[in-house]
This record gives sequence, C-alpha cells and structure tokens, in this order.
Amino acid sequence: MNARRVRTLVVREVRATLRDPFTMVTLVAVPIVALLAFSSVLATDVTGMRLGVLDASESAVGRRVVADLAAGGAFEPEPYETMGALEAALVRGDVSAAVVLPPDLDEALARGGAASPPAIQILYDGAETVLAGNADAFLRSILAATGARLATRDLRAERAGAAPTAAPAGVRVVTHALFNPTLEGRPFMVAGTFGFVLSFLTVLITAVSIVNERLQGTFDQLQLTPATTGEILLGKLLPLGAVFSLDVLLMVLVAGVVLGVWPAGSVVFFFVVSVGYVVTSLSLGLIFSATSATAAEAVQKTVLFSVPLVQLSGFAFPIRNMPAGVQWLTELIPATHFIRVTRAVYLRGAGPLELWSDLLALAAFGVGLVAIAARTLGRRA
Repeated sequence: MNARRVRTLVVREVRATLRDPFTMVTLVAVPIVALLAFSSVLATDVTGMRLGVLDASESAVGRRVVADLAAGGAFEPEPYETMGALEAALVRGDVSAAVVLPPDLDEALARGGAASPPAIQILYDGAETVLAGNADAFLRSILAATGARLATRDLRAERAGAAPTAAPAGVRVVTHALFNPTLEGRPFMVAGTFGFVLSFLTVLITAVSIVNERLQGTFDQLQLTPATTGEILLGKLLPLGAVFSLDVLLMVLVAGVVLGVWPAGSVVFFFVVSVGYVVTSLSLGLIFSATSATAAEAVQKTVLFSVPLVQLSGFAFPIRNMPAGVQWLTELIPATHFIRVTRAVYLRGAGPLELWSDLLALAAFGVGLVAIAARTLGRRA
C-alpha cells in the first residue's frame, strides 16, 4: 500500500466530483430534503385529526367532553345531528374517527360512574389502519381522564353551589410511555431516515461511478497505473465517505435545529457508527457498479435493493409484526441493524454495551462487503 498513490487517487476522485455540480447538489441536498420530508410526511403522531361528534346528551357534560377532545390540538371535533349523517361522513372520508355520546351521559355520571359507567362509542375509518391505531390511544386516554374527573364529583350539587361529594373508591391506573412520553412520531422517523439515506443514496451514487468511468475510458486508464486494487478501492471510498460523513453532521444539525430532535445518547458514538456504515454502503455500491455493464443496470440493481430496504429494514414497518421467517430474513439486511442502532441512540440514549450485537453484525457486514468489493474490482482489472 503506497500512501502517495492513495493520496493521488483521492485527489483525482475529489476533483472529478467537484466538477459535477449535479452530483454535489445530490450529495448535500438530498439527505436534508429526505430528512425534512420523511419526518413530516411519515410522522405517526396524531395532529389536527378530523373527529366527528354526535352528542345525543346535549348536556353540559357532553360539551365538557367535546371541549377536552379539542383542547390538545390532536383532534378537530365536527358536530353531527344524526347517526346517519355521521356514518355518511365516515364513508365520504370527511372525518377519520367519530365519538358518539349517549343520551343518558349526564344522568349516568350523576348516579355514580363507577357503578354504572356510561358507554361512549368510538368509530374509526378502518381504511387508515395506522392512523386509527394511533388515534385510539389518544381518544381512550382523553375520554378516560375526562370521565374520571366528572365521575368524582356530583355535578348537580356543584351547580347548586354545594360541596362536591367524595370520590368513589376504586383503583387508579397510571401509565407512562418511556423514552418518548408524548408519543411523537417525528423522532422515530428522523432516526430511521439516517438509515434510509445512508443506505439508498450511497449505493446509488457509487453504483454508477465505475460504470461511467469505464464508458468514458478513464477507468481503463486507471488500471494502467501502478495502483493496486486496494489503493483504487481506497481512492473511491475515502472521498465519498468524507462527503457522506459531512451529510451525517448536517442531518444531525438540521434535525436538532429545525425539527427539535436531538440524539438522547452520545452524538460522538452515533457519528462513529454512521461513518462505519457509510463505508459498508459504499462498498455495496462499488459491487453493483463493478458487476454492471451499463449505468442503467447499476441503477436498476440499486432500485431492487431499495425495495427490501424500505419494506423489511424496519424503517417504515415494525419488524416484530412480520412473520417469523421474514424476521429472520431482515437480519441479513445491514440497514436493519443500523436503523435499530440509530433509533436506540436517538430515542433511548443507548450506548455500545446495550447495542453490542447489532454493532457486531454491522462490523461483520462491513468487513465482508469491503472484501467482496476489493475482489470484484480486482477481477474487473
């Protein structure tokens, strides 16, 4: 390994990249745009959801329930006069969920909600499965909290100016969501976007590099130099690796400053792991490039690679909900382990000791793919 030749190859690659404005814009702008887009478009939290309300009680209690539903900003209640109108709104998609308050809501709470609690009906648009599941927890918690407050006092006595009665005996259940108490979807998507960008974009950029150089004849000229396969590999990996490492820093800053999402764990640890994963993805891109005859073929391989990346890596869909056989398959995708690490660092503040198994898997993938890339480039020589 000759350090002078490696430096010459790195300088050559940097100059070639800088001479291509489109590539530079892609390397810098696409990660930031993807981060902002995914964190907003694919966020799983409930905000401003249209909620149909049929208040058959027409009472102060019903108005209090509706006010509590609208207070947090998660729902925008829209009143309906009849059940038929409410069901028609669900069919048209005008509302995504609905709440039906019974006619005897006031009287049931006044009699003592613990003995005969009133039944509040909740309807969902099953076509929006994820949204319905997320909204269910919000609605249940709001209605339970409101009902508990109203059931612990005698509303009629309170309206008459009398002292409220004692709260009925019972068990109070307190729940708390660890690591993400507000159940926001943005931190979840921000952490996953690092894995998607560093997997897809790195492979795409490098997949066409050698193919284009071969079509232009510059790669064949490079093979005539005294540079070894290992030196050529480093000449390709180091410049792009530096650019994507800079992208990681930019994405961390944009996510923190613009979106308000900072890693709960060590930023240094996260950056080191990300740089290692960049090398792994670049090696995969070089393998696609060296085994493709045209740039179109290299791009097609990248697109085929991106399909399981989105579907099976846990970026958009939870792995634990997949069949057992598919869960085993996901472990063979490097992005699965990296996304698992990023979300653990960002959301739970995990460190190397907690993530050693995924770090070991990433290291094995990295060493294996770099070795395969070196052998592939050597055969093409």
